[in-house]
Amino acid sequence: MLYSCIKKSYFSHLLLNQLSNQLPNQLSIPKLFAGFFLLLSMVMFSHAGQANSPVRVAFVLVGPANTVGWSHSHELGRQYLEQVMKDKVETTVVEFVAEGRSARTAIQELATKNDIVFATSSGYMVSTEGVAKNNSQVKFENVSGTRFGNNLAGFATRTYQPRYLSGLIAGKATQSGKVGYIASHPIPEVIRSINAFTIGVRKTNPTAVVEVQWTGSWHKPEKEKQIAAKLVANGADVLTHHTDSSTVAEFAEANNVKVIGFHSDMSSFAPTQHLVSVIHHWGPYYVKRVQALMDNKWQGQSQWMGMKDKTSQLSALNESIEKDVRDLVAQQQAAIISGELKVFAGPIKNTRGRVRVKEGEVLSDEKLLRSSWYVEGVTGSLLSY
Repeated sequence: MLYSCIKKSYFSHLLLNQLSNQLPNQLSIPKLFAGFFLLLSMVMFSHAGQANSPVRVAFVLVGPANTVGWSHSHELGRQYLEQVMKDKVETTVVEFVAEGRSARTAIQELATKNDIVFATSSGYMVSTEGVAKNNSQVKFENVSGTRFGNNLAGFATRTYQPRYLSGLIAGKATQSGKVGYIASHPIPEVIRSINAFTIGVRKTNPTAVVEVQWTGSWHKPEKEKQIAAKLVANGADVLTHHTDSSTVAEFAEANNVKVIGFHSDMSSFAPTQHLVSVIHHWGPYYVKRVQALMDNKWQGQSQWMGMKDKTSQLSALNESIEKDVRDLVAQQQAAIISGELKVFAGPIKNTRGRVRVKEGEVLSDEKLLRSSWYVEGVTGSLLSY
């Protein structure tokens, strides 16, 4: 360690040369000790300066930072990081970064100025991996990431757990037996949530169906509104969504339809129709990972948290929800947190009636990360936008 510190100091290098040149001819113990202590003080001063430098942390967002939704939940996580770690960190955030080439450009730019970059969309994975390979001195973490390396990690939350609980509420709330689901992209992260929600719906309403329609975008408010209207026209009297805006909640309030929010607490956008929201808390995770970097304990691995870690949970339930439903949700939540209840425990059938998870089995994390089929009770295509 002493050598590595000396190596970084130009002046220390000069002093070492001078001392080594003097040693053969005029070895003076007082001069030697004076030089050594001068060198040591310079090294310690230099090293202390480095240790006190803030860790530079960057965040890449696919949507808006300062409005409700997925990207806002990560922005709140960034703010939490600053509040907890204060002057130990220096943060940067870039919003509305589209997935694809522009993402790689943005991530590469941030890599030149930061110590760790959090890419907060699953669609950034290829870009993040490419930039990580060329910037080994920087750490990278990609949400829902499935590729890892010495400087590349993935992180996610088991959103499907509170999604299941919200499905219990939706199943009890629907009078028509039809629930509408406005979704973004047909990727495993979203499909898992749809399936868990539907399992919950069918537990409290065994004949109910969940109709899914896709926007093809994380943040496309006008398309979300159009799909919400179509789902209601098809008979849905409860709506939910996996998109990055408050549009569905606002539509539900205006059209007297019950709604379950996602990513953020949507109650303020639908004060009379909002039942509950699935919400995220990323702050503690960001603190944990930055601290690991500071302690030289950071590792490139998969970090998959859940309700037990409080990264995903339910907002406050609407007061109109009946006591028996509240009690059921509380009981099922406690069982999830304790590990007693597994959302994807068999038997589970797909939409064609084929058993995909047998009685006594539980769908593995590996298979959950590659979710590509609907459970029984879901209607709508996996492919169409």
